[in-house]
Amino acid sequence: MDIATLIGILGAFGIVVAAMVTGGDVGVFVNVPSALIVLGGSLFVVMMKFPLSHFLGIAKVAGKAFKFNSVKPEDIIAETVDLADAARKGGLLSLEDKEVTSDFMQRGIQLLVDGHDPEIVKTLLNKEKNLTTERHDYGIDIFKAMGDVGPAMGMIGTLVGLVQMLSNMSDPKSIGPAMAVALLTTLYGAMLATMFALPVADKLDARKSEEELNQALIIDGLLAIQAGQNPRVIEQMLRNYLPEAKRAAAAEG
Repeated sequence: MDIATLIGILGAFGIVVAAMVTGGDVGVFVNVPSALIVLGGSLFVVMMKFPLSHFLGIAKVAGKAFKFNSVKPEDIIAETVDLADAARKGGLLSLEDKEVTSDFMQRGIQLLVDGHDPEIVKTLLNKEKNLTTERHDYGIDIFKAMGDVGPAMGMIGTLVGLVQMLSNMSDPKSIGPAMAVALLTTLYGAMLATMFALPVADKLDARKSEEELNQALIIDGLLAIQAGQNPRVIEQMLRNYLPEAKRAAAAEG
């Protein structure tokens, strides 16, 4: 569980709700037609923008912002060095029964064990890496689209409410409450975009960057193992993927 995402979303909505409660009757902020326009309208508009198969996976994609099994680069480097040691002692075939934490690395090891040419190994792994990035991009684009559409649907709902209000000006007492209801759709649209859709898109983008780095690290490590490079040289090379501070810590470790 990504504690930052959970705390962030609960904290953001909690603060807004607390402000509503302390300001008076929270019931005035609840309006079903406004919610339908913003939430339902946004979902249908976003659905038009993407293939149905990608849109229907939106819940699963959003889940990656809250729970994502990412392996630390330091752990991948340590695993790669262990694999290099094993390959140097027993050859590439000795890697067949090795268990690693990354499925991507496991598939790469199988390519080495099967004796594929380095160029084929590099091409296949890079292809898988690019396809993974493409899938991440679809999820990011869906939530960015929702962040764009939500406020626009809120404005549409506000305009609908204003038209209804202006068409019934005979009762001056009803103008204030009607205006409040009309503005709720703008509020809902802003909350949908600012407090959910856009932060989720940004978190998914961060997840994509993490996975891209890990997969690039794995590709370089496996190709170095296949080339028969010294495990210490491989370790030194892969440390370049780490931030400067972590490189020193890894060297000391």
